Amino acid sequence: MTVYYEPHTAESYWYVLVLTVAIKKRSRVPGVMITQYVEELPVGKTTPDFTRKPMSVTAQEGKKGFFKAMVSGEPAPTVTWGRNKGEVDDPQIYKTRYDERAQEHILEILQIKPDQADTYKCFATNEYGMAVCSAALKVIEVGFKKKAQAANTNEPPQDFRKMLKKTVVVSRKKKLPPKTEGEIDPKLLELLINAPKKDYEKICADFGVFDFRWLLKRLNQLKKERADEQAKVVEQLENVKQIEVKPNGRAEFSLDMKLQDPNCAINLYKDGEPVPYDDDENSKHSLKKTGTKYVFSIKDPQPEDAGFYQLDVEDANVLATDFQVPDVDFIAKIKDVKAFESEDAIFQCVLSTPLNRITWSKEDSSLEHGDKYEITVSEDKLIHTLRVKDCKIADDGAYYAIAGITTSSASLKVEDDLIKLALEQQAKLQKQKDDLEAARRAQSEKDAADAGDGRDGSGDGTGGKTGGKTGGKTEGKTDGDEGDGDGTNKNLLTDGDDGNKGDDADDKKNKRVRTGPLIPDTVTDCGVQFVSGLSDTVANVGERAELSCKLSSETSEGRWYKDGKLLTNEDGVTIIKDGACHRLIIDCCKKDDAAVYRFEAEGRKSEATLHIQDPPKIDADALGKFTKPIIIKAGENAEWKLPFSGGAPMNIQWYRDDDELLPALNVKIETSATESKLRLVKCQRKDGGEVKIKIKNEFGTTEAISKLIVLDKPTPPQGPVDIIESAVTSVEFKWKPPKDDGGCPVTNYIIDRQQLGRNKWSNLGEIPGSNPSYKDSDVNPGRRYCYRIRAKNSEGISDYLQSEDIPAGVLRYPGSPTAPKVVSAFKDCINLTWCPPCDTGGTKIVGYNLEKNKKGTNYWSLVNQGGPITDTKFAVKDVIEGAAYEFRVSAINLSGTGHPSLPCDTVIARDPMKPPGKVTDLKLTSSNYTTFSLAWTKPKEIKGVEDEPQGYYVEIRPIENLEWTRCNAIPIPLTSYNVHGLKAMATYWVRVIATNYGGDGEPQGFDNYIIAMPPPVKPKFKDRKMKTFVVVRSGNTVRLNINFEASPVPQISWLKDGIPVAKHVTITNSDKGSQLLIPTSERSDSGIYTITVKNIVGQASINVEIRVTDDPKPPGPVELEQNIPGTVTLSWTPSPDEKRDDRLHYMVSKRDSFKHTWRTVADNLFNNKFTIINILPGREYNFRVFAKNDIGPSPPSESPVFGTKKEKGKFKVNMPETKSFDFQSPPSFIVPLKRRTAPQGYECYISCAVKGDPAPRVTWYRNNISLNTNTNYHITNVCGVCSLLILRVGPTDDGEYKAVIENKLGTSESSMTLNVRE
Repeated sequence: MTVYYEPHTAESYWYVLVLTVAIKKRSRVPGVMITQYVEELPVGKTTPDFTRKPMSVTAQEGKKGFFKAMVSGEPAPTVTWGRNKGEVDDPQIYKTRYDERAQEHILEILQIKPDQADTYKCFATNEYGMAVCSAALKVIEVGFKKKAQAANTNEPPQDFRKMLKKTVVVSRKKKLPPKTEGEIDPKLLELLINAPKKDYEKICADFGVFDFRWLLKRLNQLKKERADEQAKVVEQLENVKQIEVKPNGRAEFSLDMKLQDPNCAINLYKDGEPVPYDDDENSKHSLKKTGTKYVFSIKDPQPEDAGFYQLDVEDANVLATDFQVPDVDFIAKIKDVKAFESEDAIFQCVLSTPLNRITWSKEDSSLEHGDKYEITVSEDKLIHTLRVKDCKIADDGAYYAIAGITTSSASLKVEDDLIKLALEQQAKLQKQKDDLEAARRAQSEKDAADAGDGRDGSGDGTGGKTGGKTGGKTEGKTDGDEGDGDGTNKNLLTDGDDGNKGDDADDKKNKRVRTGPLIPDTVTDCGVQFVSGLSDTVANVGERAELSCKLSSETSEGRWYKDGKLLTNEDGVTIIKDGACHRLIIDCCKKDDAAVYRFEAEGRKSEATLHIQDPPKIDADALGKFTKPIIIKAGENAEWKLPFSGGAPMNIQWYRDDDELLPALNVKIETSATESKLRLVKCQRKDGGEVKIKIKNEFGTTEAISKLIVLDKPTPPQGPVDIIESAVTSVEFKWKPPKDDGGCPVTNYIIDRQQLGRNKWSNLGEIPGSNPSYKDSDVNPGRRYCYRIRAKNSEGISDYLQSEDIPAGVLRYPGSPTAPKVVSAFKDCINLTWCPPCDTGGTKIVGYNLEKNKKGTNYWSLVNQGGPITDTKFAVKDVIEGAAYEFRVSAINLSGTGHPSLPCDTVIARDPMKPPGKVTDLKLTSSNYTTFSLAWTKPKEIKGVEDEPQGYYVEIRPIENLEWTRCNAIPIPLTSYNVHGLKAMATYWVRVIATNYGGDGEPQGFDNYIIAMPPPVKPKFKDRKMKTFVVVRSGNTVRLNINFEASPVPQISWLKDGIPVAKHVTITNSDKGSQLLIPTSERSDSGIYTITVKNIVGQASINVEIRVTDDPKPPGPVELEQNIPGTVTLSWTPSPDEKRDDRLHYMVSKRDSFKHTWRTVADNLFNNKFTIINILPGREYNFRVFAKNDIGPSPPSESPVFGTKKEKGKFKVNMPETKSFDFQSPPSFIVPLKRRTAPQGYECYISCAVKGDPAPRVTWYRNNISLNTNTNYHITNVCGVCSLLILRVGPTDDGEYKAVIENKLGTSESSMTLNVRE
């Protein structure tokens, strides 16, 4: 008699008492257990079995999953499915079906979620037995997920495994194919697909491609395909930036992306391998999301971080970038620079290794080559230069040069223009002062030289005789040749501080007497000075230019010169004097106004250069006409014309949506010196967009932007056509507007209808384009209709969107609402609420019927006698105090009333209850690593204080947490409960709360925490017949399985001869046993292996001796010696294995000429000599010596024939010659390997039969790679039958397999090909 259960729900089981037997037996299919219910099966009847069991599945979250099984048995068994941590009876999640064609039973998981990762079981049952097997479902859960998803869940988790431990299976992305000779590098195309067009040249240069125009056609096709993939998950994608090392030391790449579903998984791959990341900036790889901007960064990048990075949203690639880390350093770093406004600043560095380009950056952004920044590279690629043009105060700050992951920084200091002018003026004044000082010294030296020649003057008669007696006090000089009557020179400007030193001494020396009047002491004025001089000026043709300076005197006059020619107001310039300020104004500059201008005043002068530039210019009226959008119809031509002016040579470029337009069949460009025309022929809708002309010469660049709008009929409306309502008399459906409205709004939709079975389409008319939905009220009940929808705008009518067949007039009743929920209960009123049904039956819900059932009766009465209830709540007042009721609700739509819901829990019409008290006698009845079993006594009822409980809640709290977690969402009526899903050896606080309609009572818990573990058990070994001595042939696999019993889970250690085992020894531990595995053993693996099992209770150890050896080699030649009559002494050379095997011994056998049979005369000899007695005369003896070890004996070494003559009698027997037989043979295959085709996911045996003496050694190869040390294959050799078992065939297992056998007489091999079938 056997009691067994059949799984039914998560909380209950069906227990059946069957007067039968339960015979357990294994199936031929590994992993299947069969239970036979009868002792003897009737003839022709069999128990269920699996001909193909379901295989474990690994699937990505959100995809479908399938388990498939094939069963056999007579009668045909019934197949059901189950899982360890839940049920599979929800049709919204699981579907089961039978495929008659393939004879497969299928369990389909519609949309895999992480909590469905579990072990699933398949049951095949008939009246004679049941077969069970299991398969695992693993869920791939990778990418960036918002943490808020888990936080928004109010329901406590039912399975604590998911709360305490989470396992993520990471997927692998298919790597890009390697570059082949003469082909495009696949990385280049991947980078160009998502890169902006301005980066094409830079990316191609890194791959050695300098003319990429031939790539554009193929690239555009790939971009279109990629855009279609991205459109499934991404609404908008822009501002894609390739990876760069930033000044903060992080490598970053970014993009602006708007996802269709914010919960989409975002996956990052490097060289095809998944890269884990999070939103913590301190992590190695992190993601920062701000709005729609995503920034991925690598902290502290190293050379090993280099690789090809790809960013995927779900399965669609949105970004690819190549992170290169060259081995480079700065020989000369950039240095700090100071510059004045409007000047250029230059940063320059020298590298140790040539690079095409480096990254120039400021603190917040990278710098690109353009009008503001000029980036150049020397021919040898070692010197890199950044020129900051036309510096402004805003350009102040730090600048960075980044080569690979090496950074050099320097600062730029921009000073104000006024400081520059002041310094220039100061320098000019200092120069003028130095020149004046030099002139004064020269004049003084000349005066001293001419002092003796004053008599030669032509003055008034006295000047000629006047020497220099008072010259030391005069401020000028007297020129004897040109002096006037008073002996002074009025044209010489000197400073009064510098007199002629030493003139008094000269007077004494010359002894001359001056007759002319003496010159009084005077101080000469130094004259006018420049407060601010002229500055170089740049002006454009046609613009106003102004040169100005300021003197120290307001009364001084001055003159203006152009290239040395005096200027006046008649020369087309305006000269203005405003006090000390002097200005020269040119109202309309021309090219010939470029010159060197000089201003002179009282011997002072200041010069400056006026530069005239002629940048491209566009007339304002022509620009206004150009910027107006051009609107044309599809198939028409569009033309732009723009006149311009400026200095030659001019470079004209036309663009459409930033793509440069080059002359082609549909693009015509005509350019002259003053005008450019663009003509686009037969424009289509896709040709619309921004049209831009860029005009550039050496003085500047100007742009003008226009817009092209191509009008066309709209594209078809977007499906699918969704049914809003399918009633008896009407059908209502909706669709989505066209993806492209053709450039003008959709005004109407045209609806056509066809009744199924007819060929005619009837027009139902037009509806406004603002509401893409239609209600057809002219339908016949029971008919099916098909609809075509076309969009219409001012340019035409689109192609149609056709719907599926829509039934009309079919009665579809709504589904069941949720079971009513009791909000509150009183003695005269019970308040209920419920939720609408998920299935409305295709029409709207018009109301609900509420029914009640008095407990103890089978009659359901309608509560709402006055008509349907329009709300989802109702107060039932027709109740009797103290009576128990159940309620159920059914929904009503246009077709009628649907099925009622499940009844609610029994509710008693009485006033609210008081919460119950604490439970008593709470105790732990049993425990293991994942489960607690609890029991308690219900609290006593105290009237008016504590009412009777109606259920209980069990709550647990890990010792490291502060929040309690409720184990059961619905109160349990029993006073016992099993808590599942615990973490092994974790500590928990546990409490029980009684509850009723009045609320929850006070919790009752244990005084101490509880550890998730079974009762403590001291380690002990369970297998009493366990071998302690194991002999293994060298090259074979050693596998030791040691079973033990211990609690808690012990620590297990293995030692070989007192030291830890070698690395090639594999140890696999579980909570009930340990396995030691040596895949390919060698003699050095021999030794005593000790396993120690230890936990907090105690420890146990056991020793197992493993001896790895091989067939012994025979001993050397045998020599015979007779010292004593009747005896013979045998001696032989030791076997070569004697030194390597301490258990090697010898065995001696003999055969005489009388019996002709071999008989062992000695065994277990550990020396090389043995004396045999009882040697009879007249007989011939043969002796054999064998070397023996734990494997067996070696081939014999035979002695010469030994015999003694019999002295009496001359009887002679002629014995026939005995021939010795040599059984040795080279290795050969009795049964060779044969070609196999194996299904993916199943086991596969490959076997052959061999012979040879000595027994040959077998080595297995796959694609010429040895498999003897590969633990994924199980290799056996039993009595010459050699087998290779592949536990689970995968795609990578196909190829050529070869078995090579060898012994000392030769080598042989046999090969086959294994094909893997999906």
